[in-house]
Amino acid sequence: MTENKIAEKFTEYFKGVKSEWGKITWPERKQVISQTVVVLIIVIAFTVYTYGLDILFKGILHGLKLIA
Repeated sequence: MTENKIAEKFTEYFKGVKSEWGKITWPERKQVISQTVVVLIIVIAFTVYTYGLDILFKGILHGLKLIA
């Protein structure tokens, strides 16, 4: 492939990117904020759940160690 054809391919690609960029529909600010809050709540809930399981299993294993 010649350098000229490579340059043409890049130019064609970026023209396509530019035309597709205009078709993007961006979410509204309120929607982004509400979905971010939902994600944060879910992350915190799973973190607390995992921490609780960690404490539970640690206690069980510690108890088994005392018995054995």
